[in-house]
Amino acid sequence: MVWVRLVELFLRRLFLVGKNIWIINQYASTPETGMGGRHYYLAKELAKQGHKVYLIAAGYTHLLRSPLKFSEAFKVESVDSFQFVWINMPKYNGAHDKKRILNWFLFAWKVLRLPKIISENSDIILASSPSLLTFLGAKNLANKFKAKLAFEVRDIWPLTLIEIGGYSTKHPFIRFLQWIEDKAYKDADVVISNLPNADEHMAERGMNKNKFHWIANGLDIEEVSNSQPLPESILDSFPKDKLIIGYLGTLGEVNALEYFIESAKIKKDDDSIAWVLVGDGKEKKNLKNKVKNLELSNVFFVDPVSKNQVQSILKLFDICYIGWRDKPGYRFGIAAQKIPEYMYSGRPIIHSFSGYSDVVQKSNSGITVPAEDPLEVVRALEVLKDMGKEKREELGENGHEYAVNNYDYKSLANRLLKVLT
Repeated sequence: MVWVRLVELFLRRLFLVGKNIWIINQYASTPETGMGGRHYYLAKELAKQGHKVYLIAAGYTHLLRSPLKFSEAFKVESVDSFQFVWINMPKYNGAHDKKRILNWFLFAWKVLRLPKIISENSDIILASSPSLLTFLGAKNLANKFKAKLAFEVRDIWPLTLIEIGGYSTKHPFIRFLQWIEDKAYKDADVVISNLPNADEHMAERGMNKNKFHWIANGLDIEEVSNSQPLPESILDSFPKDKLIIGYLGTLGEVNALEYFIESAKIKKDDDSIAWVLVGDGKEKKNLKNKVKNLELSNVFFVDPVSKNQVQSILKLFDICYIGWRDKPGYRFGIAAQKIPEYMYSGRPIIHSFSGYSDVVQKSNSGITVPAEDPLEVVRALEVLKDMGKEKREELGENGHEYAVNNYDYKSLANRLLKVLT
């Protein structure tokens, strides 16, 4: 009966339990298809609290390691007590393929058909960037359901395309994206970001600062505490009886790993230290060529490992390394997933970073040096080496404690729920 449905809707909107939450992120994934990541774990935790959660993503993106194969327009599967909705999308060749842009438009349009797949009306819709066009589809759905609308920014577009990509602010497509970004800040009920200082930029674009909430990336503590053992092939590829400074993650341009290798060059005559890079990416070939050209014998490349083996391989490091470009965009902060992972491992961190909100300094879990400065990396390395294992373990324990207290997805989901309700 109609009155029963009205009472049900009233009670669901009045209380925090039983909400119907749609999270729309074109690049979301499960651990089996990609890396899982932020929205997979948040959806999982929200579902544990009794909410009906739908995580909506593209069935194909360049970030998926093992895309699902299906012919229908949508595929819905139950995953960890929530519903994962895959939208069938055309394939394209890599991040810079122009067909990727066409997929942004197509995904935003296909999102409008979700009510034909999901029978329940949505109470809350969260649309996550960097694909700004997703917001237009989410806005339309929120109007239809009279749902609360949240806009999440994980990469500030089109600013990133302008400052790093070199695009002109007068480019027609950049102007179009700018219009969407400004509209999102105006029309969304709440604005969320994993970049702690993003509100400065958003306020400049007209957002009311009271809308803003920072929610960091995190860890599934149960998952990382049950890391799986490494295969013998990986163990055999690690240098023996050396102090290991290691990087784990994507070997990409943004990670500025040529400076990591330059630091190895400075210490090439010290055979007590080894530089290890674990992972894969577009820059791997270039980095290997750099090592070969510099005739370095202290740099080692190790094949990537599965997500459930990350903590096992980090235990083989004595010091963890992460670096960044010296770019103005980092004035809004960073949200690298590897920082919580590094911290949880209990290993001290060398952070090559020139930006805002440095959590390594805040947690006293390592040493921060300026970005793109290999000499300073070496100086930090020497400090950590000279302080001895016991003192390094104290720094590592600071990071571990900080990760447990601040990056648990269970707590982050509670924060998100308060924001959304």
